[in-house]
Amino acid sequence: MGGLKERLDDLRTLVQEPEFLEGKGLSNEVNIRIFCYDPSDEMMVRHFIEQIMTDPSMSCHLIEFNLYKVFLSICEDKRIAKKIPAMEEKKGKKFIKDQMSHIVDNTAFVNKMKRVPYEAGDVIVITGVGDAFPFIRVHDLLNAMQPEFPDVPILVFYPGDYDGRDVQLFNCLKKNPYYRAFNVI
Repeated sequence: MGGLKERLDDLRTLVQEPEFLEGKGLSNEVNIRIFCYDPSDEMMVRHFIEQIMTDPSMSCHLIEFNLYKVFLSICEDKRIAKKIPAMEEKKGKKFIKDQMSHIVDNTAFVNKMKRVPYEAGDVIVITGVGDAFPFIRVHDLLNAMQPEFPDVPILVFYPGDYDGRDVQLFNCLKKNPYYRAFNVI
C-alpha cells in the first residue's frame, strides 16, 4: 500500500513538470504515459484522481475523460441508453457487445473527447478503463487518439500491466499490443 501511495505522490509531482508537459526525453515519440496499478487498488487510485482533479495548487490543467462516462454519454446522444437493459435481457450480453462495437467505436470516443477544448500545458487524463471494458479497449483508443491530440500529454490510469510492448487489463486478460506509450512511474 505504501508503494502505491509513494508512486501516486511522485506522479502528482511529475505531471506538473515542464519536461512532462512538453514530452521532453521521449525521443520525439508521442507523449502518452500509462500509470499501471493493481486492480485491487482501484479505490485508492480513484481517490487520488478525485484529489488531483480538484486540487487548486496543481500548476497544470487536467482534463479527465472517464471512459465509462464517455460511453454512457455517447449512448445518451444516440438515444439508446435506456433501451440497452431490455435488449440485453432479450438478446443477451454477446449481442449487446457486438452491437455496441458498431455503434460506440473509437471514432465516437475520440469525437466526443475532441469537443472539450484544450491548450498547451493541459494534460488529458484517461480513467474508467476497467469500467468501460469490454466496450472500449485502451490500446485501440490510444491509436485513435494519437493523431487527434498530438500536442498534449495523455496520462492513462490502467488497472493492469504494461510492459512497454503489451497491455494486460486486470493482469489476467489477453495481452494486447501497444508499444507507443511509456510507463510513467
